[in-house]
Amino acid sequence: MSSSEKEAAAPATAAHVGELATTQDVERIEAPVTWKAYLICAFASFGGIFFGYDSGYINGVLASQLFINAVEFPGAEEVSESHTSLIVSILSCGTFFGALIAGDLADFIGRKYTVILGCLIYIIGCVIQMITGLGSALGAIVAGRLIAGIGVGFESAIVILYMSEICPRKVRGALVAGYQFCITIGLMLASCVVYATQNRPDSGQYRIPIAIQFIWALILGGGLLCLPDSPRYFVKKGKLAEATDSLSRLRGQPKESEYIQVELAEIVANEEYERQLIPSTTWFGSWANCFKGSVFKANSNLRKTILGTSMQMMQQWTGVNFIFYYSTPFLKSTGAISDPFLMSMVFTIINVCSTPISFYTVEKFGRRTILFWGALGMLICQFLVAIIGVTVGFNKTHAAPTLDDPNATLANNISAVNAQIAFIAIFIFFFASTWGPGAWIVIGEIFPLPIRSRGVGLSTASNWLWNTIIAVITPYMVGETRGNMKSSVFFVWGALCTGAFVYTYFLVPETKGLSLEQVDKMMEETTPRTSAKWKPTTTFATSHAIDVKQGDAAV
Repeated sequence: MSSSEKEAAAPATAAHVGELATTQDVERIEAPVTWKAYLICAFASFGGIFFGYDSGYINGVLASQLFINAVEFPGAEEVSESHTSLIVSILSCGTFFGALIAGDLADFIGRKYTVILGCLIYIIGCVIQMITGLGSALGAIVAGRLIAGIGVGFESAIVILYMSEICPRKVRGALVAGYQFCITIGLMLASCVVYATQNRPDSGQYRIPIAIQFIWALILGGGLLCLPDSPRYFVKKGKLAEATDSLSRLRGQPKESEYIQVELAEIVANEEYERQLIPSTTWFGSWANCFKGSVFKANSNLRKTILGTSMQMMQQWTGVNFIFYYSTPFLKSTGAISDPFLMSMVFTIINVCSTPISFYTVEKFGRRTILFWGALGMLICQFLVAIIGVTVGFNKTHAAPTLDDPNATLANNISAVNAQIAFIAIFIFFFASTWGPGAWIVIGEIFPLPIRSRGVGLSTASNWLWNTIIAVITPYMVGETRGNMKSSVFFVWGALCTGAFVYTYFLVPETKGLSLEQVDKMMEETTPRTSAKWKPTTTFATSHAIDVKQGDAAV
């Protein structure tokens, strides 16, 4: 489409306020979606591979005999419970602090450069992890994962923020869901690499899975150098010329297009309105703004912060990371699975194949709907796994010594164990198509611009805090010398999924099809249970006076 044709297609109701075009048509505050917008957002979602791969490779590495020998002592049968807890959880610990730090940096140096800095920190962590096996193996893997975790924290918080701010509203949910899809791809790639290297006779058995992490950092960091930063970041900093240029590149329209002017006017008007409610203050005050307001007021900053942090808490409470962190040693302990590495890889493949369903459902049925039914499906599967396990499944075994393993055990009822595995796979399907992407989508949409970077950072930090807690306690819950819960652990996850089901009904609003500015208005005027019926009737630019000179807004 030529420049003249684009101008002809601009909003028919456009007017001008302070020489910045506005419109009263709430359906025409953004340019038509182009393939360029899709590709830019799709590339940004590549950062999810960091999260997925770094979470997934450790599952298989912990079962590598050469890694066990290096961390413990030659001939040891497994990594001790305390060391397993430390190695797995330390990444999440680093990521927790990384996400909090990133919230500040994203407002200081921009969304794009915060993610690039995270890539550099991640690379340093990978180098340190590669030293594992030389000197103190435990020290190297723990220090490396801690530093890499800080980099993952930068990426996991700010990629969601960046994508939410640049994606067109009508496909924002689907595109942000691509981040979760990349997480699942990362998990699958980790499983494939671990499976391919498990029989190597040298340290490549665990060093190759560690080394491949370099690739993801180089691709994401290098690619982002070529992409524009968020226009909403530039508006927040008062750089309207840069905001216009960024929006023009993202929407595939010339800077003078009324589509660009109208969308910029909407962002500016909302920013000015929010700035009146949340004025600029000191560093401490800006963090304190996240906790202002009443917990009983749906649109208060405190309520939004609680919603974002609890949403990520609930995602971790589903127990999905138990499957991806510990499924290999857990399945191995039953004696009923001949190749637990392969079964673990099957789980990750199901995770990958199920996630793209959300690309359609999140925009067709909405965020609230898929989270509600997803929680119901998960709790049913978890309780079925637990009930079968404690009656005739995983928990019922008998001694079956072999020449290679005189202490080996075997499940009494292989069919029951297979049924449990099937329900675990169905649980993964429900998670991957609902709560996996849904929680990330919602936290990127609910915060107003003045506190958005810190709100998303706090929410992501909550994800990693609970990720850490679950990673720390799970080995003790299922370890033979401590809790030895076996299948009973699924009663815990089932109860927590029940909590997520109730939580969604009462507290999660519907944000489908709304601009980030409209989400603010919706949360101000509705309750979560009535939010799906809310429709915008006016734009911010026409309902709130703005005064921006054309010379500031476009070049």
